[in-house]
Amino acid sequence: MQKRSHRYQWPTAIPWILVHLMPLLAIFTGVTWQSVVLCLGLFWFRMFFVTGVHHRYFSHRTYETSRWFQFVLAFCAQMSIQRGVLWWAAHHRAHHLYSDTERDLHSPTQDGFFHSHLGWVFSDSGETDWKRIKDFSKYPELVWLDKYHLVPCIVLGVAVVLTFGWSGLLIGYFLSQVLTWHATYTINSLCHVWGKRRFETKDTSRNNLWLALLTLGEGWHNNHHHYMNSARQGFYWWEIDITYYGLRALSAMGLIWDLKQPPKRVLDQGRRLDAEKKAKQRRDEAVAQPGLAAARASLEA
Repeated sequence: MQKRSHRYQWPTAIPWILVHLMPLLAIFTGVTWQSVVLCLGLFWFRMFFVTGVHHRYFSHRTYETSRWFQFVLAFCAQMSIQRGVLWWAAHHRAHHLYSDTERDLHSPTQDGFFHSHLGWVFSDSGETDWKRIKDFSKYPELVWLDKYHLVPCIVLGVAVVLTFGWSGLLIGYFLSQVLTWHATYTINSLCHVWGKRRFETKDTSRNNLWLALLTLGEGWHNNHHHYMNSARQGFYWWEIDITYYGLRALSAMGLIWDLKQPPKRVLDQGRRLDAEKKAKQRRDEAVAQPGLAAARASLEA
């Protein structure tokens, strides 16, 4: 398949590149153990709000919350420097509608790795598609936050430098931001080409344990594309979904509620498909290596 050509707005990449270079300035300030711990903490903090708020709340409305806590969630989510929550959700809803087609803004099958991973960031106009986000654009505080989406990032940066100094800013703040960006991007790029497909969806989404661990649960991407209206993307107990555990904790505190679950029919379908694939694998082994298949069968017996 011939990859599409794109026109990139390279001047918009300058701030993005500068953020990547900022951690290198730590050669002048030194790296403290506090800044390293802060880096790890802010990475997991930012990833949780990307997946639990940008994605599972504003994009898919997989749970409910109050208006005041909705603003708190949005404010914290925008500390990940991924534009406004309304822009993010509108963009992501379009991705699901056109996933892996010519109208998908970041499809690895249509555009290759570079564009699907980060090139699309510099080809997008940055304008919020209001018609896709009418359910949340009725809240003026969210519209304001979407417009001034850098305010939460600045607040966090100031708090970090005042508390942890320049090493905290360069390593704790900027390095964790770089890691958050690229962890998020892997779901667009790698999770459509690397992993296993349980469900036959119209796109190429896949489940990947390693990406699920890195992104706190987003790696169960094939599950999500099959049934997107669930706050839980690791459908079964063995599919680790740290974001969902965090949402359960917020629910236990009464801050959010009505967490949507995958319906029984979807779970039963998944179990059936897994069993069928396992049976097919055994049949294939029996044909290719009859001795190995017999040994495996005797051990399981």
